[in-house]
Amino acid sequence: MLTATGITASYGRREVLHGVNFDATAGQVTAIVGPNGSGKTTLMRALTGENVFDGVVFLNDQDVASAKPWQLAAVRGVLPQSTPLAFPFTVVEVVRLGLASGLTAGRGHLIPAALDRVGLTGFEGRFYQELSGGEQQRVQLARVLVQVWEPVADGSPRWLFLDEPVSALDIGHQLQVMQIARDFANAGGGVVTVMHDLNLTAMFADNVGLISEGHMVAQGAPEDVFTDQQLSHAYGCKVRVNTAPASGTFLLPHAATMAAE
Repeated sequence: MLTATGITASYGRREVLHGVNFDATAGQVTAIVGPNGSGKTTLMRALTGENVFDGVVFLNDQDVASAKPWQLAAVRGVLPQSTPLAFPFTVVEVVRLGLASGLTAGRGHLIPAALDRVGLTGFEGRFYQELSGGEQQRVQLARVLVQVWEPVADGSPRWLFLDEPVSALDIGHQLQVMQIARDFANAGGGVVTVMHDLNLTAMFADNVGLISEGHMVAQGAPEDVFTDQQLSHAYGCKVRVNTAPASGTFLLPHAATMAAE
């Protein structure tokens, strides 16, 4: 279980999160959605212990703020929005960073398995800087996967924290990455992901937190959170929620005009 209570975080003098409560359960995909600048990534960094914050975050009954980095690395892998590299690492060297310590340390046989899972078999010797943005994103996902390869270890769930994992991907690879998240959750692990695509969120998430202007507007099942009123208010434009029988819920802007104040 992941439980966050009263999360307040600031950049300089500007308070970005205002007493946010949030929770996620192992065995589920939990998505954080909301407009640009609403505090999604700031919340993610608080949940993973990367940012200073006020409030309390417990991951598997462990206080994130007081946990050692190696303790957190053993139970959760974090995929940031982007990971620039200054040195000419090959793909296999980047993925191997996920095996540097922790429960999977030294298990090199996981590297080809992870690259196969993200659709990059044969890329081992390629230089990271020569890859497209989408390929780099999938290399980083492979790095995170080898870190927490088993979704459950010693009876406790492990976690994937994914910040906009499909932002640079085409639709086929978006579905591939979301299925990886879905499979990890189905195997007993926990997934928390920041998402912009509401349709993909509706397709794959069990639980959704809608954040706007640093406040958690709503959290629950997609069909409860994704309502015309709540989405229109959060995004500042008219949104209509529709249902497609074959593929589930999908969302489109209702009008190309900004909502009235």
